[in-house]
Amino acid sequence: MNHKTTIETLARLAGGTLRGAGDVVISGVATVTDASPHDVTWVADESYVRRLGECRAGAVVGPLDLPATPMPAILTRDVESSIAAILGHFSVPFWRPAPGVDESAVIDPTAELGEGVAIGPHVVVGPRTRIDAGTALYAGVYVGADVSIGQRCKLWPHVFVADGCKIGNRVLIWPNAVVGRPGFGFLFRDGKHQRIPQMGTVAVEDDVEIGAGTCIDRAKCGVTRIGAGTKIDNQVQVAHNVTTGPGCILISQVGVAGSVRLGTGVILGGQVGVMDNVTVGDGARATAQTGVARSIPPHTTVEGRWGRDRMRVLREEAAMRRLPELLERIKELSRRVQALETAADDRKAR
Repeated sequence: MNHKTTIETLARLAGGTLRGAGDVVISGVATVTDASPHDVTWVADESYVRRLGECRAGAVVGPLDLPATPMPAILTRDVESSIAAILGHFSVPFWRPAPGVDESAVIDPTAELGEGVAIGPHVVVGPRTRIDAGTALYAGVYVGADVSIGQRCKLWPHVFVADGCKIGNRVLIWPNAVVGRPGFGFLFRDGKHQRIPQMGTVAVEDDVEIGAGTCIDRAKCGVTRIGAGTKIDNQVQVAHNVTTGPGCILISQVGVAGSVRLGTGVILGGQVGVMDNVTVGDGARATAQTGVARSIPPHTTVEGRWGRDRMRVLREEAAMRRLPELLERIKELSRRVQALETAADDRKAR
């Protein structure tokens, strides 16, 4: 597919102002290090600006105050948003199954398929399930009974959606994700673990993305809910009865225990663990590998093993770096005090 485009056109797509020649033809996007004369690159901080003197790119996207550059520049208020628009222009959509049902698929006669639904090879759709218009189920997807899936969703190969789950519109679920597995609940009685029945469901709201290998457990009773616009990375565990607000970000290998409440716009960094029954307020953040053992107020950033306030942690770390110097000062002061005491004792002895 030919995506050759002039810099002038890219400037319009990016919502930026062109500086320099606009008739140069660009055919791709690359980093400052790898760009060729046929690529557009971008710089969002000073460290990359300094590298532009050796860069071979045909054009650069940069901030409004970008210094003079050896190539034409597209100046913009939001570099990341502008380069995202350009990437979207050059990107090639993934292949998807054609509308219709592959002959190897197993579709229950009571299932309802909307207009333009695409069902790939070896897909299974259970009884009384509804799949709305424009949704695509790729090879090997399993959808249980009494499931509803909204419009223009994509379920990639080997996604599993258990009975009774509800999935909104424009939801993207990557390969091998599991939605609606029974929650991990057991009682230890008579020397063995006895499973607690999990009779609830999962509701995934509109515009959610669920990464490859992620598991979202069904509720013990009620609903495990993923709020609209939430984006979940690969290999994330969301336990029973968790509720996320709209627009949350859960990065790879996060584990969220049962009955946790995440507010609007919460961000959990990679490998964050959240203890059960914790509430995380709107706009709060936990940095990578934080252990969240207690509730977090809104718009707070925490980090470390016990999820402490980030600014306090930084102050303590700064103090720790001065510890060798402080210890030497303490030793010196101790020597001075000892010398003064000795001198005082000598005067008394006279």
